[in-house]
Amino acid sequence: MDISSITRRLGAAALAFSLILPMAGCYELQAIGGQVSLLSKRQSIALVIANPATAQALRSQLQAVSSIRDFASRELGLPDNGSYRAYADIGRSNVVWNVFAAPEFSVTPRQWCYPVIGCVAYRGYFAESGAHEYARKLQAQGLDVTVKGATAYSTLGAFDDPVLSTMVGWSDVDLAAIIFHELTHQLLYVRDDAPFNEALATLVEEEGVRRWLLAQAREKDLAGFSDSQTRYARVIALLLDTRHELEKLYASAGDPSAMRASKAALFGQLRQRYQQLKSGWSGTTGYDSWFDGKLNNADLVSIATYQACLPGLKRELAALEGDLPAFYRRARELAKMPAAQRDGQVCGEAS
Repeated sequence: MDISSITRRLGAAALAFSLILPMAGCYELQAIGGQVSLLSKRQSIALVIANPATAQALRSQLQAVSSIRDFASRELGLPDNGSYRAYADIGRSNVVWNVFAAPEFSVTPRQWCYPVIGCVAYRGYFAESGAHEYARKLQAQGLDVTVKGATAYSTLGAFDDPVLSTMVGWSDVDLAAIIFHELTHQLLYVRDDAPFNEALATLVEEEGVRRWLLAQAREKDLAGFSDSQTRYARVIALLLDTRHELEKLYASAGDPSAMRASKAALFGQLRQRYQQLKSGWSGTTGYDSWFDGKLNNADLVSIATYQACLPGLKRELAALEGDLPAFYRRARELAKMPAAQRDGQVCGEAS
């Protein structure tokens, strides 16, 4: 399940907020233009499948998407709307490029705040050049910065999101995972609480894929999915360990030169530990490209976002004996709580 790697999980961005800003600046205008362009390329999946000129590989994938989409609403109780019932060929390798940033001696992310979705730890651009231009400005301020291309995209239900040409070539398991994940955001989204939102979507993604594969008696694929989840968890554990060590280093408030040297050593150790970890794996890992670049604090700022609340939410689902409708009701109850109370319920250390 190579697409369910760090890059894919941290890549999907929601940019529809830009369309409702009362006064549009340069950033908002590029987002509006990118969103309008994307929507204009949508075609009904049914029509694409029926078109004799459609390549057989694409037709087969879109047929799988249609089946997955129906399962999502019928069996998982996810929104039954127009999302992922259309296809858009966008003619490029990524749909957006996200900019992440953090101070040189902190793993606390720089955040950007917007109407509707609240504050998030990235700023997205439909043009790669725009993302890198903005990244250079942040680097000039002394921040650690990274730019990540995203092959998937979500508007949190503001529009009917299409399946994108950037997803062509994914396995049906990967397609199911991203569809279940993004539809969960449409089901429930709590402003200013990315850890809760992402944990909820990740849990429904994982549970949904498991149920979808079981419904088709695909035991071998289910075993492969389980193996990929185990690998992902081990990679995340490495990253969280490094993040924790960096937090301790930065809290020491030592000499800047000495801290820079220690910081570089910790990232070097992270690469070595990853090489040791993957040496026991056969085949491709899906994570090499993430470790190939120059790692810095910005690469780690969102890791905890996807993991902090996941154990607690898994405990909630288990307490309800896997009853998804009841779990959704419980999630809505949690969403109504003050943030501190919600965190205590599912995101604290006891979770």
